[in-house]
Amino acid sequence: MDFPRPFPAREIAELIRGKVIGNPDRQAKGLNELHVVRPGDVSFVDNKKYFKKTLNSEATVIIINEEVEAPEGKTLILHEKPFDAFMLLINHFRPFTPSDKMISPSAKIGEGTIIQPGVFIGNNVTIGKDCLIHSNASIYDHSVIGDRVVIHSNSVIGADGYYFQRRNSGYVKFISGGRAVLEDDVEIGAMCSVDRGVTGDTIIGEGTKMDNHCQVGHDTVIGRHCLIGAFSAIAGVTKLEDDVILWARVSIGKDLVVGKGAVLMATAGTEKSIEGGKVYMGAPAIEVRQYWRQYSSLKNLPEILKKLKTGGSV
Repeated sequence: MDFPRPFPAREIAELIRGKVIGNPDRQAKGLNELHVVRPGDVSFVDNKKYFKKTLNSEATVIIINEEVEAPEGKTLILHEKPFDAFMLLINHFRPFTPSDKMISPSAKIGEGTIIQPGVFIGNNVTIGKDCLIHSNASIYDHSVIGDRVVIHSNSVIGADGYYFQRRNSGYVKFISGGRAVLEDDVEIGAMCSVDRGVTGDTIIGEGTKMDNHCQVGHDTVIGRHCLIGAFSAIAGVTKLEDDVILWARVSIGKDLVVGKGAVLMATAGTEKSIEGGKVYMGAPAIEVRQYWRQYSSLKNLPEILKKLKTGGSV
């Protein structure tokens, strides 16, 4: 998530009422979570387990809850509750702005694009040329839609990420300040949800096609020319490389990679990264030939147990 202009660390500290450790004039250009952080970004850490990783990251300004020495090239901001401070920054730089029109005056819509009745288009949305947006689709604030994109009825582009921090009092929402980006020639089926990034972008790559009732989680990146079957669910912070095919009801866990050209057959599921160029079945997903060998063995299991019980050889 980019700021409208660079801000010195001291101004960031003033906004969140924190204490600067290091150079107060170091410039911050945006803010991001650790997994998508870039040079010039503000990030945060509130768990000592991740101090080293965060302090050695690309982040330029880090909000932290323990006074430590600032690494070379970085400025720290000491704050009792870094998570809350980070949420304050998201709210400050990208606040929720209620709409009073179905299509925001700030939306930019390209030549030749057709918007059917009942479509909602939020603030600062960009839609390219020759798109077709069917009735009752909702495109939330700051979403970016390329050229020749089709979005079918009742789909939602740019809803909040499903991301909460557990506390003794319950769950605290991680406010979504990122974007949803659909590249050129993408097609989204009916009743799909593509969540925005929490601080970065959720991206659906060029030429990718989604069937009905699909879910894409926050900060996920789907490559070019993928096919996503009906009722498939892809968790957040996951990457599908180019030419991946997911058939119906496939489930993909969070924070993993599905390699280029991988095919997951219907109802498959994985919580681990898988190699490209192979076909997978089952949950947990395994290569299709291995799956059928295991299935064949399982079918023979009653006969094997019967022979063992009667003292015969297997």
